[in-house]
Amino acid sequence: MSERKRFLGELISEFIAVLIIIIFGDSVAAMIVLYDPSPYQNAYWGVAIVWGLGVTFAIYATGAVSGTHANPAVTLALALYRGFSWKKVLPYCAAQVLGGIAGAAVVYLNFHPVIDHYNMTHHFTRAGDGGAAGVFFTHPGLAVTAMHSFVVQIVLTAVLVFGIFAITCQYNTQAPQANSGALIIGLLVAAIGASSGFLDAWAINPARDFGPRTFAYFAGWGASAFPSPQHYWWVPIAGPLVGGVVGAGIYQFTLRPFMPNYNPGTALPGSDVTPELTSPKVTTVKPSPVFTPTGGEATPLP
Repeated sequence: MSERKRFLGELISEFIAVLIIIIFGDSVAAMIVLYDPSPYQNAYWGVAIVWGLGVTFAIYATGAVSGTHANPAVTLALALYRGFSWKKVLPYCAAQVLGGIAGAAVVYLNFHPVIDHYNMTHHFTRAGDGGAAGVFFTHPGLAVTAMHSFVVQIVLTAVLVFGIFAITCQYNTQAPQANSGALIIGLLVAAIGASSGFLDAWAINPARDFGPRTFAYFAGWGASAFPSPQHYWWVPIAGPLVGGVVGAGIYQFTLRPFMPNYNPGTALPGSDVTPELTSPKVTTVKPSPVFTPTGGEATPLP
């Protein structure tokens, strides 16, 4: 297979990975936002698990082709610390965002009658009140400002990428074996959402928020999406990018050098890749939120 054809396959793989994650994640967001009573009203863990399983399925479906980064924060961290080609960073990120847009379009296709019914029943508008916007993109929760959410996104994404680097480290003898890493990464995403999702709907992935937010902007949500209340739109982009670099760096410089059999003289750039995350290497995640129209407070929804 030619290099050009292989690279095209990698971009298609990244597109499909995020598409899968958003179809599962934004659909479960719709289930909790649009229905009263919500089937997840007293079972938020179920929402987190769906996001996590979406990530797991995406890895199993696409990992052999691109490594299932599925998250610009992961792609950037891999380029900085594990030898992923810098020439591929922007194309990978673009494919991931396009996958997020396409995933949101599929969710809208399924749920748009319910979205319209929800807004009509509550006398909300898309652009004016942000009615049902939480199906597609994130927003700060109760008492959380945009700047505090920026800090939250750095911390949560650092935890995510730290975990991914640990799970996929070739020297980590306690890491999951064979193809079980995909399941553990999915559970990591679910655990982050279940423990911190109410803060700001745990985007922890620029493509997961920016892609659906872009779709929503053109689907009638307008200013509710961009710039959004508190001019929040940039937070789920910048926060995860910073957090991914921080989390990966902590792993690379504090634990990896002390792993059994670690030999910096023989370690090759990009060599820390588990079988299921072949080629470029790792995968990532993604969760989703929910914010109430009017007032801009969020009702967490990964």
